[in-house]
Amino acid sequence: MKNEILFNLTYGMYAIGVNDGKKASACIANTVVQVCNAPNMVAVSINHNNYSNECIVKNGIFTVSVLSEDTSGAVIGALGYNSGRDTDKLINVRHKILAEGVPVIKENICCWLLCKVVNSVETPTHTIFIAEVIAGSEKSKGTPMTYGYYHSVIKGKAPKNAPTYQQETQKDDNPDTESWICTVCGYVYNDPYISFEDLPDDWVCPICGAPKSAFKRK
Repeated sequence: MKNEILFNLTYGMYAIGVNDGKKASACIANTVVQVCNAPNMVAVSINHNNYSNECIVKNGIFTVSVLSEDTSGAVIGALGYNSGRDTDKLINVRHKILAEGVPVIKENICCWLLCKVVNSVETPTHTIFIAEVIAGSEKSKGTPMTYGYYHSVIKGKAPKNAPTYQQETQKDDNPDTESWICTVCGYVYNDPYISFEDLPDDWVCPICGAPKSAFKRK
């Protein structure tokens, strides 16, 4: 079987809020699913290398902020392409801290959930945390962002720690257009109408917010 077959499985885009006992942080995940109700329980997959994994193991609690199609790609970049071990990932992201110490993102999300871990399963690369939903939004708004929307509309890429990461075959959709790639998140700029050189000096990557200087010719 070709690994690309798994691209047909559907995923969403979520911000997982955590706390290490001293500070709040968050990461991006695309594998959050409801596994049962009465009580409502969800499962989330987090890479062993992620700081958020460490925080969830330590405190046993986390939030899920369901991103909408109106959530900025810069928010995904800030939470998905940096490490919370040495970076305050929330410094430029609007959020609130719940009484339990974990953050909820306030950047055009659909809704949020507060989850308490009841079990976990280890895989070679990820921990699957199974948690009971103990609180959450009273209502939902907006259209949830799917991974397909993130990939095809926002042009985002899956970080290597994501469970859905696959090495993609590079292809040139615009053979007459010069392409530049972000060295931080892998976003490719190849606008056929505005060349990379003509972008203003303060232009930043729409996915991770990296400056123009972080791009290299592809």
